[in-house]
Amino acid sequence: MPHIGHAYTTVFADTLARYHRLLGRDVFYLTGTDEHGLKLQRTAEKLGKHPKELVDEMSSMFKEYWRMLNISYNRFIRTTDPDHERVVKEAMSRMYRDGLIYKARYSGWYCVSCERFYATSEYEVIDGKPHCPIHKKPLEWLEEDTYYFKLSEFKDYLIDILSGDVVYPKSYATEVLSKIKGEGLRDVSVARPKSRVWWGIEVPFDPDYTVYVWFDALLNYLTGIGFPDDKVRFERYWPVVHHVIGKDILWFHTAIWFSMLKALGIKPPKKVLVHAFLISEGLKIGKSAGNAVPIEDLISRYQDSDGFRYILMRIFNMGKDVEVTTGLFDTIYNSELADTLGNFVRRVGVLAKKKLGGRVHETSVDEGLERLMNETLERYAKAMDSFNPSEALGEVMKLLREGNAYVNRTRPWELSDPSRELYTLLEVVRVAVTLLSPVIPMAAERTAKALGFEIRNPFDAGRQGEYVITEAPILFRKVKG
Repeated sequence: MPHIGHAYTTVFADTLARYHRLLGRDVFYLTGTDEHGLKLQRTAEKLGKHPKELVDEMSSMFKEYWRMLNISYNRFIRTTDPDHERVVKEAMSRMYRDGLIYKARYSGWYCVSCERFYATSEYEVIDGKPHCPIHKKPLEWLEEDTYYFKLSEFKDYLIDILSGDVVYPKSYATEVLSKIKGEGLRDVSVARPKSRVWWGIEVPFDPDYTVYVWFDALLNYLTGIGFPDDKVRFERYWPVVHHVIGKDILWFHTAIWFSMLKALGIKPPKKVLVHAFLISEGLKIGKSAGNAVPIEDLISRYQDSDGFRYILMRIFNMGKDVEVTTGLFDTIYNSELADTLGNFVRRVGVLAKKKLGGRVHETSVDEGLERLMNETLERYAKAMDSFNPSEALGEVMKLLREGNAYVNRTRPWELSDPSRELYTLLEVVRVAVTLLSPVIPMAAERTAKALGFEIRNPFDAGRQGEYVITEAPILFRKVKG
């Protein structure tokens, strides 16, 4: 079941997608579910189901949660989709033909939850037994014939690529580089005997094996934008593709993935964006740790998906783990959404209806606030282009607080004709809400409709000619502890 950790990654990617669409850019947002491998096979067996039945339920559940969170993906890919299976077989066949995949025997410690082997330097020893460093579960010893991908051949290539700026923040690239230089690269197993793992894509050159789940899953990025058949679409999106991942799958998305792409003659992605963890009482939030927070509970607590989305992006941190508490979430929601934004929008709407009958024509704008709006636009864009939604939202909150201060300073309710003051304030609302729209799209649209403006590119929109206020909406209601 999806939890807050899944939402953290997916809402961040959605925020970036909506931001770039706001600026008029062509965006293709791909998400989906990995549906093969031993973990799912064993889970299905325990439940007395066929794995296909289980993954059908799983993908439907993810789609429903992403609907609840208002995720604006262009495609939800499933690794059981027929076009993806064709891509995986095509990729395997090409690498095998080029001598980059070979058969040999393997033995090692394996984590079913991670679907990966761990070297001696990587696993933890607890009570004298090897354990997964992420799931804290005992590893299983496996010894079997397999097919290997010649990862070791790509060492120099990886060092060159990772020395550039493809991974952000740079510290994560440094981490992978250090491991490659210090330990070298071992060839990686990319197949499993069908006698043990039958739930997977069949290896095209050996029907007794299935493709390793990670090798399968990583190729979804190519499938999703038309590889290898739709060359026009692939060439439109791949040169600018950005991956969004949690730091726990960094190795797969760099060392292994970049090598796979090189083997296929494809350049690495433009950027791999890596974020840190949400943690609770020192442990990464997740089902395995038993500290997962249900998404529906958080949506309910914070009124709708907007409130929860805002909180996630306000605490978002790429380099540092964030400790999750209800108190922190409540404080952000109450102080910034209910008070700073919600009260301001409500206040301005009420004043416009009461003093000017709900029609506010364009006039001159307070110079100080106009300057601040322009500065906010610049700082917001800089933060978003640096993949820092938390900082971007902070800049919008500063603008809104200044807007509130302007209301108190000018006291429009005491003026016989507060047209200039209210037009200035409505401009602040329009700019602020537009900038918040990638994070709180429903509240933004509701505000725009109520106050008579459209959400459009804030950098070339110009001023609003007239505001026709039909409602002074209450956007967010405070929550109590």
